[in-house]
Amino acid sequence: MVIKTFEYTVLNSLTAKNEPLETKSFSLNVAEKAKYIVHRAIKTAAKNRSQFTSSTKTRSEVNGGGRKPWKQKGTGRARAGSKSSPLWKGGGVTFGPKPRDIIKKINKKEKQLALRTLLYNRHNQFLVFNQLEFTNPKTLNLLQNLKVMDKDEKTLIISSKPNKNLQLSIRNLKHFQYILANQLNLTELAKAKQIIIDESSFQVIKETYCNEK
Repeated sequence: MVIKTFEYTVLNSLTAKNEPLETKSFSLNVAEKAKYIVHRAIKTAAKNRSQFTSSTKTRSEVNGGGRKPWKQKGTGRARAGSKSSPLWKGGGVTFGPKPRDIIKKINKKEKQLALRTLLYNRHNQFLVFNQLEFTNPKTLNLLQNLKVMDKDEKTLIISSKPNKNLQLSIRNLKHFQYILANQLNLTELAKAKQIIIDESSFQVIKETYCNEK
């Protein structure tokens, strides 16, 4: 691991031009081999989300097939023992899918390291505001106040605490995703082209993923 400095400028969300208030920074322990650790964590999460519920019936599970279709010899046809044979239409399936549970494990510290590494690597996509409080749930106000240039780009909004007006403001926006700072998702972080966050969320991130008090 190496120690990197995460620098960010706090913008004032209450002004029309989003005036910068101050520049802050904090240290992050990140992985030297960033691609490997982040890729492993995202693939593990994707694998664990898979349900594997597809199911086919074997020859013992399909209806019928108990009686021999015709006698063994003398008919001129190939011998057959059951209509449930996989060779017959309506018969069982050979080596077909069955419901199964697949859980890939990743260590908690390894997952946290991947998240810190991804956070640092995406620091250029962050827009940090002093607060994300809105008196009314209005989509147009959100787009204007949070300096959103392109509403068709994948945008992730992170807040330190539940914000109902914020959630209602983005529900009409197809490419916007809302998440709490203590429930960060590696997949959503990796997909986002722009990440909007309030300043107090960084304290939650440090306490949750950096073991810092």
